[in-house]
Amino acid sequence: MARFKAKQPSAAAVAGKPKKPRLRNAERSAYFARREAAKVLRSVLQGDARRRAVGSIKSLVYSPSIKNKKATFALVCQTLKYLPIIKDVLEAANILNSRWKRQEELVYIITYDILFGQEISFTGDAEKFLVQRKVSLQSALARLLVRKKVKHIEDLIDRYETADVSKPRYVRVNTLKLGVDSALIELGKQYMVQKDDLVPDLLKLPPKCDLHDHPLIMNGSVFIQGKASSMVAAALCPEPGWEVLDACAAPGNKTVHLAALMRGKGKVIACELNKERIKRLEETVRLSGAHNIEVLHGDFLSLDPEDPLYSKVRAILLDPSCSGSGTIAERLDHLLPSYAAGQAASVDETERLNKLASFQRKALEHALCFPQVERIVYGTCSIHQIENEDVVKSVLPFAASHGFQLATPFPQWRGRGFPVLEGSEHLLRTDPVEDKEGFFIALFVKKDGNTNMIIQPSLKPDRATHDWSHPLPRERTNNRKRCLNKKQRRTAMPTLFSGMFKTLLHCKPTSIGVRNGLGLPIDNP
Repeated sequence: MARFKAKQPSAAAVAGKPKKPRLRNAERSAYFARREAAKVLRSVLQGDARRRAVGSIKSLVYSPSIKNKKATFALVCQTLKYLPIIKDVLEAANILNSRWKRQEELVYIITYDILFGQEISFTGDAEKFLVQRKVSLQSALARLLVRKKVKHIEDLIDRYETADVSKPRYVRVNTLKLGVDSALIELGKQYMVQKDDLVPDLLKLPPKCDLHDHPLIMNGSVFIQGKASSMVAAALCPEPGWEVLDACAAPGNKTVHLAALMRGKGKVIACELNKERIKRLEETVRLSGAHNIEVLHGDFLSLDPEDPLYSKVRAILLDPSCSGSGTIAERLDHLLPSYAAGQAASVDETERLNKLASFQRKALEHALCFPQVERIVYGTCSIHQIENEDVVKSVLPFAASHGFQLATPFPQWRGRGFPVLEGSEHLLRTDPVEDKEGFFIALFVKKDGNTNMIIQPSLKPDRATHDWSHPLPRERTNNRKRCLNKKQRRTAMPTLFSGMFKTLLHCKPTSIGVRNGLGLPIDNP
């Protein structure tokens, strides 16, 4: 019969030494925060290297899978801030073997804590490995300061820092779950809150409010979304019952905004090519509670406009990949290696902008080919003319051949397109300095004889339970009958006229004088 040798007591136990105490809460929290930060950092650096980010730093940190959000966010940002120095120190110290090079993001995080972070107990194999080589790391840092001819660490990182951008915190109320007034009351218990004067379901809070753990955010009643970003779906102003195509949908904030504007009726087809971003899109849709969204994993450019599957699509939101130059401060892109390396002014970046503009032009032309589409909104978070006015200018002849022309979203908004094309007054820009983010919006509509079309989302009073979005203003009373081709001809319903008076009741007059509810005509579904 097999015998098992009894386990001998350790030397420490024989000597009467106490057992190693369990990790304290602070130590445990720090241990897991480093691993979560390393996971986020890996996604950020890989996306930056490919120039195709899965999400911004903030969106990755504040995803539901990250538990210790505040500590993780601080570690990621600080490590990125010091990353050029950390890399130089690790290379000079020459202490990494192949095992730790495979976990380089975790090594970056721990090295930051050792050299620049707070003094805490280090647990874990990676921590122990680097702590044992702390003297080598500090010596390499001292040699780096001498080589760069500076006395302080701050002198090394100055070149990588940009001015802090303090902007209001905007949140969009998901009217599929909660009314605007109800959200205003609930958020007002902790913060100074006011309604936005332009986008009806948008609320404005003081800068740097941390809402990520707020119950309304966690249950999808409210979404953190910038003002300019919220203007894109509102500019399209889809009607309840329509079919709408979101061409490049992830991460999904604009997609679920469309669903809310449509009061959960009709259908939103959310198209996304990237497999990783599809997961984020589906997560956003689930959180919103919208049941009229169909997620489509595929390439928008490969969709056949003549396919019967898309024969009822009446509007398209096109928010294609862009440089993101208008949201650098918001996305914290100034912390990324590509930004620090000066790629924004490099030849490579110019080539990248040209490629992006080429794709954007193809996508917009493709959107114009869907036969039943009446409205298309083209939006970017870029400040570059090549991605904005130049793209619109290049497709205008093609758009006209398909019966489209430019319309004016948010006519009271002061910022308009650069005067480099005819009709630039219809284009909308937000200023990255004055408005704290740089966005561009162009709205194309089917011609109907009205050359002064204006889109103005109504600002209806909030209802007790649901703020059921915003009816679209009707056109002039002397032009009620819309010119339709044979495929589009429908019978006008008498209810159109009662709807018109309701719209006039709730529409807010614009600064340029919207008379008789001037806007796009509406066909009864």
